[in-house]
Amino acid sequence: MATTPKNSNTSLPAASAPTAADLRRRRWARLRAAVVVVGSGLIWLTLLVLPVDFFDHHGPTLCLSRVLLDRECPGCGMTRASMHALHFDFAGAWHYNRLVVVVLPLLAYLWGKEIWELTGRLGWRKR
Repeated sequence: MATTPKNSNTSLPAASAPTAADLRRRRWARLRAAVVVVGSGLIWLTLLVLPVDFFDHHGPTLCLSRVLLDRECPGCGMTRASMHALHFDFAGAWHYNRLVVVVLPLLAYLWGKEIWELTGRLGWRKR
């Protein structure tokens, strides 16, 4: 009776070469990841270059709570508060929305985590 060696993997299929569709899908995934990384960096750079009072000019509101109910929601003023905090004007940020001390660090953490994962997937850093 013939026995097979213990480390023999006869039940596993042989690895096949990736198809053209797989390569195309991977290429598009890498391109999307690169666009997210570079695009978000450009957004942060743009926000840093804009003056701190860029969003302070009170134009028409986009908040549905203000438009429909004529009441401020918890997020009202968050854009202006974030802009002031980004320019290290923490008193101004606190004035516009006090939740900025929670929301902005949370957003920065989530953004950093996503960028960290995408740069690893792109091969821009070692995993």
